[in-house]
Amino acid sequence: MRVLLDTHALLWWLAGDERLSEAARSWIGDEASDVLVSAASAWEIATKVRIGKLPGAAAVVSELGQHILDQGFAELAITVGHGQRAGLLPGPHKDPFDRMLAAQAQAENLPIVSNDPVFDHYGVRRLW
Repeated sequence: MRVLLDTHALLWWLAGDERLSEAARSWIGDEASDVLVSAASAWEIATKVRIGKLPGAAAVVSELGQHILDQGFAELAITVGHGQRAGLLPGPHKDPFDRMLAAQAQAENLPIVSNDPVFDHYGVRRLW
């Protein structure tokens, strides 16, 4: 199964964090899964490290590309189409990172591994 990781799911996986559900661990760790990490997650982590909202992720962001490779994950680039879709998504949710992840999940027909119910409002299949 191809899955897209929400940013917190990626960080929790890399840290071995107990907040990651058993089901999420199973999907991410399954060798048959194609796990994708959006460029939006790299942007979100770097931004939040810079502004002090994720101080513990400074080491992760500096080596994020290598972490993705080491885990056998694949990068998902942001396309013009993704940008258009994210910008046109309806609803009051203003977080640009969540909007981009929702748009990518929609466009690429990917379930998203996330504990955030905001994705349910966008018709995205959420795995948790």
